[in-house]
Amino acid sequence: MLMACGVALGANGANAQTNGEVNGPTLTPSPEQNISGVWWTSSYSPEIELIDGAELPLNEEGRARHAENRVALEADPLSDETRKFCTPDGVPRILASPYPFEILQSAGFVTIIYELNRVVRRIALDTPMPDETTLLYFPFFSGHSVGHWEGDTLIVETAGYNDKTFIDASGVPHSAQLHTVERMRKLDDGSLEVEITSTDPANFTAPFTARYVYDFYEDLRLEDYICGKPHRDISHIEGLTAPGGAQ
Repeated sequence: MLMACGVALGANGANAQTNGEVNGPTLTPSPEQNISGVWWTSSYSPEIELIDGAELPLNEEGRARHAENRVALEADPLSDETRKFCTPDGVPRILASPYPFEILQSAGFVTIIYELNRVVRRIALDTPMPDETTLLYFPFFSGHSVGHWEGDTLIVETAGYNDKTFIDASGVPHSAQLHTVERMRKLDDGSLEVEITSTDPANFTAPFTARYVYDFYEDLRLEDYICGKPHRDISHIEGLTAPGGAQ
């Protein structure tokens, strides 16, 4: 976990170091905006669960692609490249991961490190989204993310995804037009809520929103993750169909 003790800048703007203090710039978030630490879900679903039990607003193209993906995954689970080659799950799928993740806060950035597939998301704060040319020609599995704080809530906007991931583990598709907005906030000192609204006109008729809640683990460390190797025991996670295995 990142340990920081305030911004330390010299008179000329250079980083300062005095009497063993951390060489800055560093950050101590306000209590209501301090989401640093290790977080872990207590439940899992392979299918994305929308707020209020709504159904996914798939259009005709999206339904057809989802049906094809389901058939392929049932015939060969390793047709899911995120499990075969340890590529990133993408967003929103990675929010449902039954493995823990860590949030680090520093001056100008929030960084999220997921234990599953060792995915790193770097969120630039108070920075414009990259231009359309960058988003088009340099797509990422986890997209390009920018964020800002509104009171106690971190708003994260992400675009510039590639189309190589699924919305969830059931094979719900998305295109490179996927755009997501996450709202992250602490419900209390022991729980974190993330609401995410996803928009993709190529596969859906309307935006859709899902909600995830995680518990805080003060002394937990992330472990290495290698596809196909024995890993952390996750059998206690409610809803798992294959205890101990990646989902």
